[in-house]
Amino acid sequence: MRWQVHSEEPLYTDRWLDIRVADVELPDGRHLDHRLIRTAPGAGAVVTDESDRVLLIWRHRFITDTWGWEIPIGKIDEGEEPIAAAAREVEEETGWRPGPLRPMLYTQPTSGISDSEHHIFRADTAQHVGPPTEPWEAERIEWVPLSEIRRLIDKRDIVSGTSMNALLYLLTEA
Repeated sequence: MRWQVHSEEPLYTDRWLDIRVADVELPDGRHLDHRLIRTAPGAGAVVTDESDRVLLIWRHRFITDTWGWEIPIGKIDEGEEPIAAAAREVEEETGWRPGPLRPMLYTQPTSGISDSEHHIFRADTAQHVGPPTEPWEAERIEWVPLSEIRRLIDKRDIVSGTSMNALLYLLTEA
């Protein structure tokens, strides 16, 4: 059932996105042109505190015109280690510096169309160091009780695939 890729041609490329068309041969010998998106990897973190709360950002996503709670996550810069990127993103987006990070999960949130990969880490503490350096990332930054996560998912206040993966994973640890 493995699809064979015979070629890839760029359709559009910039510093964030590489959209391509691939000549793909299906197991039955048919060929199709399949669009795909290549992106830099991302890293983020699930940060909790001693009161069983998780640090989340409330933000608007213009593409879907929706609001939702998300974990802090962003692009891994060239030459940067995923764990360092996760710590940087938490601090930039929330103003909180996470305590020691440890690997939590790895996910490919859109593997049918993109090679996007997200490295998610976990911290049990954080220290407030000031306002976010990227204040456009979130309208609100809050410590949300873990007991509220399922309800927020049910009412579609958490819809981001990577955030949902990470938060549901967190609930299995509790």
